[in-house]
Amino acid sequence: MATIERYTAADGSARYRVRYRGPGRRQTDKRGFRTKRAAEQFAATVEVQKRDGTYVAPSAGRVPVGEWVRRWLSDRSDLRPTTRDRYDGIVRTHIMPRWETVLLSAVSHADVQHWVSELAASGLSPASVRKCHRVLSLALDLAMKERMIVTNPAHGVKIARPSVSPRRYLTHRQVRALADAAGPVGRPVVYVLAYCGLRWGEMAAVKVGDVDLARRRIAVSSAVTEVQGHLVWGGTKTRQRRTVPIPAFMTPIVAASIDGKDPDDLAFTAAGGGVLRYRVARASWFDAAVKQAGCPEGFHPHELRHTAASLAISAGANVKAVQRMLGHASAAMTLDTYAELFADDLEDVAMRLDRAASLESVGKMWANDHDLEEQDHS
Repeated sequence: MATIERYTAADGSARYRVRYRGPGRRQTDKRGFRTKRAAEQFAATVEVQKRDGTYVAPSAGRVPVGEWVRRWLSDRSDLRPTTRDRYDGIVRTHIMPRWETVLLSAVSHADVQHWVSELAASGLSPASVRKCHRVLSLALDLAMKERMIVTNPAHGVKIARPSVSPRRYLTHRQVRALADAAGPVGRPVVYVLAYCGLRWGEMAAVKVGDVDLARRRIAVSSAVTEVQGHLVWGGTKTRQRRTVPIPAFMTPIVAASIDGKDPDDLAFTAAGGGVLRYRVARASWFDAAVKQAGCPEGFHPHELRHTAASLAISAGANVKAVQRMLGHASAAMTLDTYAELFADDLEDVAMRLDRAASLESVGKMWANDHDLEEQDHS
């Protein structure tokens, strides 16, 4: 149990000190209480927290936020290179200027709310504000789990919802026009993105050995991204291997891209034979092809992945097939992402139910008429 001692402060006034043991049986104390009652209330609170597992040592949160966030980020070995680079930029640009020297124990919910509001007022988009808040909140979550703070002050902060722009999908004719305008380097790239649903990094990492023209399949197991000018190779976004189909009309297009190459060579390359870098491709041929083909202004390569989903669904593919093609973690994620594309399926379901109900009704009417005829004959 805790003990309470009276002592004389430097100014001659009476103060009280609480001596107690933490959950690890380590002796500690907290001083400075002006009244014995305040010291007793603190001691009682400590005992309750020790019993229910919520105890946090008063000295635990005396770590600067900047130091803690750096430690948290350095230990996140699970992050993809692009995600780590984005988090690092957020920490450097938005978190450190405000929180670097602030102690973890001194961060309040109101402070975090004010910081978020300042970011929004500075012109940062709602989506960017949310990302900044998420990074800080993730670091504080770990501090809470490590019993350095009692609660996460970033939880429950109000942030404006980002506006969601409607997705844009190309038609078969528009895809063909874009592919033709993209030239010999871009033509197979456009088709693979638009009909196989690969992400840019996945497409750029496909090797000749991953392509099975006989079965019309591409094995997708890796991706390459550019981080601060350097190429980083790794797994897919979901770290899952998948196989996607190649439409028959694309077989000669893909065959021409891999002709004469070894199994370990890249299937789709830049004009000089190297990796297809996203920014270089946009600057050298993609954006110009978009304009020439009359595609929506600002149309970007990732929208070809959305187009792949749209074309597959319009061709009758079910949600599980689309999920496997795109490499989503679950069918629920596919439905959440492309819910509007399945709207027509509701009409189809209604028509099928109506047809089934009608056939059932006709069957019952026929059966009843047959029974009446039997009764008449009897």
